[in-house]
Amino acid sequence: MKWVTRSHVHVDRVACPWLIRRFIDSQAEILFVPKSRIEEVADTENAIPFDAPGVEYGHHDGKCSFETLIEKFELKDKGLLRLAKIIHAADTSDIDSDPLARGFEAIAVGYSLRYPDDEKNLEKQFEVYDSLYAWCRLDVARSKT
Repeated sequence: MKWVTRSHVHVDRVACPWLIRRFIDSQAEILFVPKSRIEEVADTENAIPFDAPGVEYGHHDGKCSFETLIEKFELKDKGLLRLAKIIHAADTSDIDSDPLARGFEAIAVGYSLRYPDDEKNLEKQFEVYDSLYAWCRLDVARSKT
């Protein structure tokens, strides 16, 4: 399936492709286009738009797009839900709601500066998301004991 979002990725536009490829659609093709072309490309490419104004898988009711995808696809993994708190904080004005958010947002900015090509940025940053997700799973397991 094809998915489309705005170019020049940042926290949510890396987190969403990571989530899509890891938990929703492992064969997903992610298209990056200017915000003004989201609707057009979604129509011509039969792509699902995300993290753009006015789309189903965007920011709604105070939630970031990552959280919206988790909710819509009914994902219940506790490590993933812990990760969602970090992503939410790093991507919204609630940055101080999670102690890891400022550092994570700084890492996202650093990757954007180092890898301005969206595909290359995803390729490099997915390792960071995989590692943070692993930590989140451990954090959740530790909090149970």
